Amino acid sequence: MSDTITNILLVGVGGQGILLASEILSEAFMQAGFDVKKSEIHGMSQRGGSVVSHVRFGREVHSPIVPEGEGDILFGFEILETYRSLPLLKKGGTVVANDLCIQPPSVLLGQEAYPDNLAGKIAALFPDFLLVDGQKMAAEAGNVRAANTVLLGAVSKRLDIADECWMKALEKMVPPRALQVNLAAFHRGRSL
Repeated sequence: MSDTITNILLVGVGGQGILLASEILSEAFMQAGFDVKKSEIHGMSQRGGSVVSHVRFGREVHSPIVPEGEGDILFGFEILETYRSLPLLKKGGTVVANDLCIQPPSVLLGQEAYPDNLAGKIAALFPDFLLVDGQKMAAEAGNVRAANTVLLGAVSKRLDIADECWMKALEKMVPPRALQVNLAAFHRGRSL
C-alpha cells in the first residue's frame, strides 16, 4: 500500500442520497484495508440545499477535509453543483456527474438564469469527464431513487478496489428491502 491519499468529493442537493453514497464509499475502502476519513457539509436545508461530502482514503489519513484544488475525483449528483465545485478538483482530476438539473430557488424565482451547456464547460476543463443519466439507469434497475448507486458504480470503475469490497459495503450499508435494486443500479453504473 503506498502513502498516497485519494481525495473524493461528492456534491449535489440534499435528498439525493449523497450521504448514503459516501457511507458506501467509506465502507468499501475500509473493507479494502485503507484508513478512511469522511466529512459532510450541509447547506441551509438538508433537502434541497447544497451538500458536499469529503471522503479521503489511504494508508494513513489525518484530516477528513479535502484541501481546495486537491480533489482526485469529483462525483456530482446535480450538474450545477458539480460545476460550482470544480475549484476543489486538482488539474487532471476526474469528474463523474449526473445529467440532472435541479433549479435553485434564485432560478425558480426568476432572479437568475440556469447556466447553459454546463456539461460542455466541465468537459472543456476536465477531459476525464463522464456524464451519466443516473435517473434513467436507476429506473431501468427498478427504482429512480437508486440514481446515487448508479453513479457510485460509475465512480467505482475509476478506483482500484476489489469487487467483493464493493459488494460487502453495499450489503452492509443499504437497507435489505432496497438491496437488490441498488445492486442492479450499481452494476449498471459499473458497466459504463
